Amino acid sequence: MGFLGFVLAVLFLVVVAPVWIVFHYITKWRSQRGLSAQDERLLAELWEISNRLETRVQALERVLDAEAPNWRNKL
Repeated sequence: MGFLGFVLAVLFLVVVAPVWIVFHYITKWRSQRGLSAQDERLLAELWEISNRLETRVQALERVLDAEAPNWRNKL
């Protein structure tokens, strides 16, 4: 039984264990492909901040166009 147990242990470590580990991580990867709720909230917050910043930049450009019409040519 000692040699048979050794052969079965080696067979398990060489064939079954690597396949088991690979399938385990494939399953983990597939379950985490989407965004989490926290990631979605963060993305929405960043989107809102970027929209506010874009509005501010447009307002500043309108003010500069009114105050110094040639400011774009100086750049």
